Order: sequence, then structure tokens, then C-alpha cells
Amino acid sequence: MLSGPAEPRSLFRTYNTRMNNSISQAPDFDDDDERQPAFDPGLYGDAALAAEAAHGHAEGQPAVHPFSALDPDCVLDALAAAGLRADGRLLALNSYENRVYQVGMDDGPPLVVKFYRPERWSDDTILEEHGFVAQLSAHELPVVPALALAGGRTLQHFNDFRFAVFPRHGGRAPELDQSGTLEWMGRFIGRIHAVGAVAPYRLRPALDIDTFGFEPRAYLLGHGLLGHCFIPAELAGVYDGVIAQALDGVARCFERAGPYTALRLHGDCHGGNVLWTDAGPHFVDFDDSRMGPAVQDLWMLLSGERADMARQMADILAGYEDFFDFDPRQLHLIEALRTLRLIHYSAWLARRWSDPAFPRAFPWFNTQRYWQDRILELREQIALMDEPPFWV
Repeated sequence: MLSGPAEPRSLFRTYNTRMNNSISQAPDFDDDDERQPAFDPGLYGDAALAAEAAHGHAEGQPAVHPFSALDPDCVLDALAAAGLRADGRLLALNSYENRVYQVGMDDGPPLVVKFYRPERWSDDTILEEHGFVAQLSAHELPVVPALALAGGRTLQHFNDFRFAVFPRHGGRAPELDQSGTLEWMGRFIGRIHAVGAVAPYRLRPALDIDTFGFEPRAYLLGHGLLGHCFIPAELAGVYDGVIAQALDGVARCFERAGPYTALRLHGDCHGGNVLWTDAGPHFVDFDDSRMGPAVQDLWMLLSGERADMARQMADILAGYEDFFDFDPRQLHLIEALRTLRLIHYSAWLARRWSDPAFPRAFPWFNTQRYWQDRILELREQIALMDEPPFWV
């Protein structure tokens, strides 16, 4: 959730495209981010695919997407139904997976309302995430939990939409090139993981090679527009071969790391989902929270060359291990998780292409140059996964 001054309602449709295309910050699939999949075992289930297809491109017909019905009146009416009196000032915030708005209120500070993408998550999986964040807040961790509104519920329904309301929290981007900042981040992530390890998610999916690797691969190679694969025909065979090699490399990394205990994660813990103040970090957007290895919430804070990342990880762990033990064998997973994120990101764009916001925001997707670059990226990852991990 981003902070900023309220704007006139006429700017409702203005999208803030503060998207970082580095793999460490590839969307989020939602700014509340943003990141995706309904009732699926890994981000995209059969129910979600059927719903997306129903609103996708038919032969000769423009796409009609569920979010097309989410106009300013709908937003204000939804808030009124939940017992909130908005003053009409709406500002669209940076989010593609969901729709997120800052809303001026008649009798208090602005709030942030998040409308969930239809058919992505079930009510129960959304409430499971809300429960985790509330648990973190109860342990005095700097997170932003959903507010309990009508009926004491954090998840509200209006027409065909589901939404939640959050306090507006300001802040700036963390300075991840500073050792002190990384250590501070590590302390809080360690505390998040200590709470996350207390109990598992019962319904939310896990981050693993199937949900972030094999399923996205199958979608990319089997779907497209108007009967054509998203990947150009002359590159499809090459991409298929390279992605198979990459997934073999991922499997070897997991074998080298050995068994690990999965825990509830933030899931998308990059700098864009952290609001920094003089009091330290505030973690937002647990929309991609799921079960997985602890290192998933650490590696996206790293950047630069190998030596830089080793130093940064040492700074993070200096704070992290004050509150939670880190298994160093999970360092084998960093490049594997980066590879899975690359694959998953391309599939995320493909699955969302029927949403008019995506062709406007990502015009370079579905071009030959895009897929040539993805092939080169995966080849680089194959080489990196065969190297020994850095140690700290």
C-alpha cells in the first residue's frame, strides 16, 4: 500500500506505474502487490483459469473483465455498505493483481481499500492471510492488518466483489544498501518467521517447484490469444527445452539443500512492500503469503555481485538470528527460487492478459524480443544454479 496525498475523483483512473522490472522486485503480483490464483494449489487453479478464460479474448470480440464494473460509484457504495462514509476523494494506488485505492473519509484520516481479483483466492484463503497478519500485529510486529468492519468481519462483499479496508500507513523505500537497514529488516523478518512457524496454513498453497515451475510452464506452452501460443512458434521449442533444463537445475538445488521445514511467509518480501519510517520498517501486502522455505523472504532483499549479496545476507542474518534460527543449507535455494520467480512472472502476465490494465502497463510482453530475453535469462540461471552457493 502506498502513501500519498488524496487526489480529486477525476484522477480515479490514473495508475501509478512504479513497477521495478528487476527480478528481485518483479511483481508482485500486486502492490498489495499483487501479486494471483484462485483456489489453486499454486497460484492458479482450474476455477481461476475457467473464470479468466470466460472473460478473455473471444474470436473478434473485445475482452470484458470483471474489474470493468469497479467504477467510482461502486467503490463508494461498497464502503457505505460496510459502514464507512467516504468524502468522494479516490486515488488509485499501484496494484495490478488487485485494485487498491486510497479513499478520503468524512470523519477521519484516509483509508486504503483493496478489491480482490475475482476468482483468485477463496474467502477462506483470504481470511487465513488476514488471520496471520492479525496474529503478527498482536505480537507487536510492524504490519498493517485489515480492519474489522460490518459484522466484525475483515472481508466484505459487495455485488460481485470482495474487499478489505486497511489503515493508511506512510513511509519511504528502505535503503537496502545500508548494513544497519538490512540488519533491522532481518530482525523483524526473524520475528515474522518465529510467529509463522507456530502453525501452518491449512488452505493456502506452498511455494514449490510444481506451483511456481511446472504449472506456469504448462500454461505458457499451452495457452495464448485466439488459439495461438503466447510464445512465438519459432521460439516455443527452444523455450520448452531451456525451461526443462532450468527446472532440472531447480530440482538439483532443492536436493542439495535437503529437507526443510516450511513456514508461513510474507511471500513477496522485496523493498517495494516495505514502508520505512524513523521507527523502522512496516511490512505490507501479504497477498502472496504462503508456505515455503525461510530464505524466500530474504533473497529478494539482495542485489549486486556475488560478494555484495554475501555481505548483504550476512547483515540480514545478523539481525534475523536474534529471533529465529536460519539453516544455512537454504542458501542452495537462492538461485533456484530466483529461477522459479522468473518462470512464474511470465505466466502471471500471460494469465492476466485479458485484464485491459496489463496490455497497457506491459506492452513489451508477448513480443519476440521478450521471449528471446527470457531464454537468455534462463540460460544464465542454469549456469548460476550449478555454482556453489555463497556462504556467510
